[in-house]
Amino acid sequence: MTLRIRDGEIIEVADNPGYQGEPEGLLSPGLVDVQINGAVGVDFADVDAEGMAAVSAALPRTGVTRFLPTLITAPVPEILRQAHQVLAAAAALPPGAGARPLGLHFEGPFLSPLRHGVHNPDLMEPPSPDRIERILADPAIHAALRLVTLAPEQPGGFEAVRRLTEAGVLVAVGHTDATGEQTRQAADLGARMITHLFNAQRPLGHREPGVPGIGLVDQRYTLGLIADLAHVDGDICQLVFNAAPGRVALVTDAVAAAGMPPGRYQLGGEDVLLTEEGVPRSPTGTIAGSALTLDRAVRNMVGLGIHPGIALHAATTVPADVLGEPTLGRLTPGARADLVLWDADLHPRKVWVEGELVFDAEESARSTVTRLPAAGN
Repeated sequence: MTLRIRDGEIIEVADNPGYQGEPEGLLSPGLVDVQINGAVGVDFADVDAEGMAAVSAALPRTGVTRFLPTLITAPVPEILRQAHQVLAAAAALPPGAGARPLGLHFEGPFLSPLRHGVHNPDLMEPPSPDRIERILADPAIHAALRLVTLAPEQPGGFEAVRRLTEAGVLVAVGHTDATGEQTRQAADLGARMITHLFNAQRPLGHREPGVPGIGLVDQRYTLGLIADLAHVDGDICQLVFNAAPGRVALVTDAVAAAGMPPGRYQLGGEDVLLTEEGVPRSPTGTIAGSALTLDRAVRNMVGLGIHPGIALHAATTVPADVLGEPTLGRLTPGARADLVLWDADLHPRKVWVEGELVFDAEESARSTVTRLPAAGN
């Protein structure tokens, strides 16, 4: 395959049938992570320009070229303050810094205390019209807000789904005790994603399908999946890919502990302990996000027998499409030249953002700069 690139954009894609040499590796679009709370010791709830630059520089090593900074539950005034901090840090990134942020994901505070996971249930609030309008009334936040995860069964939840969708914000159902019927009703009103399928939601039952059951059968939903094999068992991951082809979006839900040694880190201002087994947990033992990298999620799925093209599609095109980003996640004329060259074991060898090389594994091996490691299988 030959690509021609101009001004950061793919302008031509052509086969190269006359090429006689050994293939250099598999080329894919850059990976897109729509749920990431932080990495390399940086928590997006308390990020500055230096911290954002560290994450941006680190993520390409894992194949990620675009990411959606995610803020967890906090009262609306506080999450708005955090959001402005994220936007200021993102705006300070120089050209060529590495992976680029895509805006904001609010994972809270409009969640169910019954399915709070590691979120603080005392900080959760119903998505009342005044709270939704306060968010949308802030021009900078409205322009950057790409995704809101909420529990539609909470008071005002269905109206919030409708209003946010009307305002151009993608709504995901998550941290929710919604029934199957309520999950389908949320889709009727515009919800189009399930946040971390199976985790922190009413489970699948044979008489009450819950959130996962409707997510699997309702073609309108894209299914976020944390494929670290700790959040969701490998057999269930295979079931999801088989039941919802083309609708699985691999996410990391990574926290500040990602890419760091075992120890204590922060998630939304709360302590998180990264254990020796590589799973972040709250002081009470609840899984608290992940230390997953998106390239490892792809390798995990391939290791289960998922075709590499399908696994990569779930980390590129599917998340780009659910966010409404038609120039990301594909190798076609008009797309941004975000590219990953993979080795035979599906580890990134080289990564480009808008045609600019931002990671070279051989060069990195000679460098002592601390970056997020591409975790092994």
